[in-house]
Amino acid sequence: MEILEALKKAREESKKRNFKQTWDLIINLRGIDFTKPENRFTGSVILPYGKGKKAKVCVIADTTVNVAKKLGVKVITKDELSKMTKKDAKKLAKEYDYFLGETTLMAQIGKILGPVLGPRGKMPKPFPPTANLEALVKAGEKTFNLNVKTPVIQGAVGTEDMKDEEIEENIKAVLSFVEGKLPKGRQQIDSIVVKLTMGKPVKVRL
Repeated sequence: MEILEALKKAREESKKRNFKQTWDLIINLRGIDFTKPENRFTGSVILPYGKGKKAKVCVIADTTVNVAKKLGVKVITKDELSKMTKKDAKKLAKEYDYFLGETTLMAQIGKILGPVLGPRGKMPKPFPPTANLEALVKAGEKTFNLNVKTPVIQGAVGTEDMKDEEIEENIKAVLSFVEGKLPKGRQQIDSIVVKLTMGKPVKVRL
């Protein structure tokens, strides 16, 4: 069944829960040897309609510290960055979904946080001091992160209070990105499944 049809079926078959469920997208790949590093990939996709809930954004800033603080996001200063340990980096990676780093700090960020954030597909997106930080933070709140090391890609593409058509567009954005990363495109997507947190998985026809 098509994406929209699969979403409607998944919604109909899901029992009402006393919490807001998340829409999960599962993409199964085929014909790719992930033991070869060149076949693994990371990336991020801005979902057209967001995730239905705010992603947690962390900004690593130097001259833009005050601007970042006004946006109500987690801010790490140049001084704080220089004192960070691997344990601190792991805590950040677990707690925050998306990272932004001022360009002047990217070398330092790469050295201190890179070994932890890089493999998780959360390497900070660089921004110049003159950038519109508010717009970048808003984009980060809508981001679907990919860190593909196995044939299964899974992540949240929205919440159950969003319209099916919005979830469909979000899924299409992720699929388009993934297809672009695969040597043979859609041919290497084995199956696509959608489900609500506590609901039954429903297969999408390719």
